[in-house]
Amino acid sequence: MNYSSATKLISRHEGYRQFPYKCTAGKTTVGWGRNLQNKGISRKEAMYLLQNDIQEAAIDLDRLFPHQFVRWPESVQNALVDMRFQLGWNGFRTFQKMIRALYVEDFSLAAHEALDSKYAKQDTPGRAEEIAGMIRSGANN
Repeated sequence: MNYSSATKLISRHEGYRQFPYKCTAGKTTVGWGRNLQNKGISRKEAMYLLQNDIQEAAIDLDRLFPHQFVRWPESVQNALVDMRFQLGWNGFRTFQKMIRALYVEDFSLAAHEALDSKYAKQDTPGRAEEIAGMIRSGANN
């Protein structure tokens, strides 16, 4: 079988859709006809997507904190990537006081500001506590 020609044929017939949609059978579908309701995605596919999203978050943070982010302790980097992943580009940027504290590398204040938020009080308090602790640990390095 020629996978390349089959891929071209199916791609042409299905068309690409970046966001989920309902196919003619009423199933939630994405990409080139991937039926998410019946087939979903494999663990391997999900890990591939996660790795891409982590890389995107890290690149974004490196742009937001040029020449700083890559020097910070791994625990701080991981914590910020986790926050950026969860909150997205726009959501992360609403943490202006935390971001200002990070610019001056005041990790204790940055952790405090992360906890002084709806994210920490209502959305995911346990996760926020862990993330703040990881950010705070940067002050000890």
